[in-house]
Amino acid sequence: MPIMLSLIIGAFFAILNETLLNIALTTLMGEFHVSLPTVQWMATGFMLVMGIVIPASAILLQWFSTRQLFLGTMLVFTLGTTLCALAPTFPILLTGRLIQAAGTGLLMPVIFNVFLLVFPPHRRGKVMGLVGLVIMFAPAIGPTLSGIIVEYLGWRFLFICVIPFALFSVAFAYRYLVNVSEVTKPKVDVRSLVYSTIGFGSLVYGFSSAGKGEAGFLSPNVYTFIILGVIGITFFSLRQFKLKDPVMDLRVFKYPMFTHGILMFLIIMMTMFSSEIILPVFMQGPLALSAATAGLLLLPGSILNGLMSPVMGHLFDKFGPRLLMIPASIVLSGTMFMMSRLHADTEPWMIIIGYILLMLTVSAIMMPAETNGLNQLPKRLYPHGTSVMTTLQPVAGAIGVSVFISILNARQNHFLGQSKNPDDPGTISDAMVAGVELVYFIAFAISIIAVILAFLVYRAVPRDQDKQELEQPEEN
Repeated sequence: MPIMLSLIIGAFFAILNETLLNIALTTLMGEFHVSLPTVQWMATGFMLVMGIVIPASAILLQWFSTRQLFLGTMLVFTLGTTLCALAPTFPILLTGRLIQAAGTGLLMPVIFNVFLLVFPPHRRGKVMGLVGLVIMFAPAIGPTLSGIIVEYLGWRFLFICVIPFALFSVAFAYRYLVNVSEVTKPKVDVRSLVYSTIGFGSLVYGFSSAGKGEAGFLSPNVYTFIILGVIGITFFSLRQFKLKDPVMDLRVFKYPMFTHGILMFLIIMMTMFSSEIILPVFMQGPLALSAATAGLLLLPGSILNGLMSPVMGHLFDKFGPRLLMIPASIVLSGTMFMMSRLHADTEPWMIIIGYILLMLTVSAIMMPAETNGLNQLPKRLYPHGTSVMTTLQPVAGAIGVSVFISILNARQNHFLGQSKNPDDPGTISDAMVAGVELVYFIAFAISIIAVILAFLVYRAVPRDQDKQELEQPEEN
């Protein structure tokens, strides 16, 4: 229990930090006299650094003990947070933010790997459900908490308030956290790290830039980095199969339930982003709601998702993945289809219900799919499996945001191009509705794939443990 508590405390405030700053970007523009594209580097740079450092986590997990790596990542995060709190200029603030990202990016692979080593498969669902509570609840309250802090205390307190909790996490882990991993110190392949940095970094940057300009994916700055990212990842992947000690062992994909879990994870991420990005735009556009109201309408779904995550984890341990994933994926498809019928006269309570249903299905699919996939891996591949899954989070986030914003903009522009009076407010509202309908219809089509995959899932059994060992409870 002390091990789990040490990790969860650190994870909560590191992940909370991801969304804590979003609502303060406008304030920072005025404070430091910088433009919107410049201040957006606080978000883009964060994802970029995570995309670069996470692939290296597998090798770090084999070079350093659990205690060393967790304390190191939390100290890096605390250093970045302190630098942000004291920053006299924007470049120093951005530097602190990027240091925060390095600590945050390495934290989740450490936590997943420790839980896989400490808890037997028949108890992992409940534990991973607690992790899911942290992952979903922290970002959910981030914008609301940020708005209160910025309004009453000032933007620096976004960082000052986090520092004591980060230091407490370090002190608590120093006292109670013990080593559970084996330090093997495999050979580090520098060429793989270079390919990984170029590949994942360029891909995240390219997709992150696609939603910011008018040209979208047709911008040379966008497609050049995406192509460079694909080339880098291709070289990285090919090299991993040639190495005796790969940086990220892609042989994890030969385990069918791991691959299944990755596919389900990507689909859920795509459908989540279709709502988390598009719904606020829709509510502040055709529905003419304020930003604060739009945020409050989405809050019940996000909080309920976090609270239900441990429950879904317990049900996964007891009944396996099929009982959760099949009905949840069907409800997900129905919700996406319902959202594709949104219009300018939609009542706000319909959006609340739709978002609650969406987030409940996410809690019933995403963490069980990830846990079931990791359960099938042999112990030696735990660091690589967790590295693959956590690497895909910023990549999927960047792709999800850019793709759905591009689809929305393209449909809007086409609608306005066909109208007789494109400057009419009613026409602009109708164009937004048309774009949202198309985004959700595509999300509905993607969710059908999740339904098919749900019927193919089965409870995974670790390849290096026999059935008797799986049924025996372990003392921690």
